[in-house]
Amino acid sequence: MAVSAEQMSGMRSVAAGKRAVIGSRPRSAEPVPLDQIDQLLGAIYDGPTESPPWQTAMMKLRDMLRAAHVTLMLRPPSSDSTGIMINTGPTTAQGVESYETHFFAADPFVRLAEGDVFSAEELIGPQWMQSQYFHEFLEPIGVRHLLGADIYTKDGIECRLRITRGPDAAPFSPEDKSLVRLLLPHLKRAIQLHARLDFLECERALFAGTVNRMLLGMISFDQNGNIVETNQEARRILAERDGLWLSGNNLCIESSQESRDLQRMLRTALAGTGDAEGPGVVEAMAVTRPSGRAKLGILVRAIPLGRWSESKLRPAVAVFLRDPEANAAQPSQELVRRLFGLTRMEASLALLLTEGYTLDEAAEKMSVRRNTARTHLRSIFCKTGVTRQTMLVRLLLNSVLSLG
Repeated sequence: MAVSAEQMSGMRSVAAGKRAVIGSRPRSAEPVPLDQIDQLLGAIYDGPTESPPWQTAMMKLRDMLRAAHVTLMLRPPSSDSTGIMINTGPTTAQGVESYETHFFAADPFVRLAEGDVFSAEELIGPQWMQSQYFHEFLEPIGVRHLLGADIYTKDGIECRLRITRGPDAAPFSPEDKSLVRLLLPHLKRAIQLHARLDFLECERALFAGTVNRMLLGMISFDQNGNIVETNQEARRILAERDGLWLSGNNLCIESSQESRDLQRMLRTALAGTGDAEGPGVVEAMAVTRPSGRAKLGILVRAIPLGRWSESKLRPAVAVFLRDPEANAAQPSQELVRRLFGLTRMEASLALLLTEGYTLDEAAEKMSVRRNTARTHLRSIFCKTGVTRQTMLVRLLLNSVLSLG
């Protein structure tokens, strides 16, 4: 982790301390050891993987500064949102809620110049302690000294770091401010990493949810052949133990020949994950179920290494499972109606046809005459542009309705 000459100078200043006053410690207190600063920087970069994020780093900073509270506002409260805040120190749900819903609007200690650290007195002046915000919010929760810094990114992220001390503690010293100033660029980088990870996690959750709704089971294996993850539909199929189940990290099949075929497919796929430019090995097979139900479909796909991949614990092979007898959740009538401009009766008929009912059976379920159902069907054909019932079913099944 590279440290600039300016940051190193600030680090030495913090470490030397010059008999710094940190919190209520006496002037003869020892300087902040460099190993503690190193641990704090490590906690900042580990923060994006914590829940809540940066909890450890904020607690370490609170201890080093002998502060009452350290708060990181990942998304400051606004009139549209309560925001996201990581609080350390003695807080109450009532106090947090009062800031998120009311006092944030009266907070004058906002929109600080990036890269520097300010006390409230430096930014606002002596009148700070006469403000309504101080008397009605900070003073009742035991806050006298307030130190702050703001972080902004090119992606529009705005974060606030706020540090407090009580009325019996010493004011924040220049050395305290130097320490916080030293941390800011590292915290900014870690926040940008967190934003990127959050984006990828949201995207992963969206795709995973779509795969689950399509009733497609998925099992992923790492380069060593260990299972990384199974989704909801895969767990359902495996739990039935009807021709296919898990034993540890082994995917087991009732039929000996089918089991050998699957193991060969897995070995081939694992051997083919090293080509970062290739499409990946894809093979498929059917698995017999002792119950006599329709065979399970299995597709094995190698996941090529990314250009800069180095971990052997990443997903290397995906095994997709399909149970042809699984009952997929039907799209809502409202979605069908909006997508194709149908009436509610027409949408109801269209959905029944996709479930495999004949026109007569659908009419009976809808409690309408056959001629009425035929009239609705002709209207559906006109609105969707198809001319046959099989074409209509194909259109509905291949539309975005399956993603809903």
